[in-house]
Amino acid sequence: MTTKTVKVPNISCGHCVMTIEREVGELAGVAEVKADHMKKNVTISWDPDATEWAAIEDLMKEINYAPAD
Repeated sequence: MTTKTVKVPNISCGHCVMTIEREVGELAGVAEVKADHMKKNVTISWDPDATEWAAIEDLMKEINYAPAD
């Protein structure tokens, strides 16, 4: 299991949190997603053998919550 925390500047409310947690949580191999609109970050735990980080990042961009570089 791998865990990564990324900044996501455009998280602004509870709806954003629910969307990120639901959408990213549906990816194969993702065990846990915790978004925090106060800190504007997302922590994701996943199995890198099931899903590559690039796929998670691409999905976050697709749903308009791109991680900051």
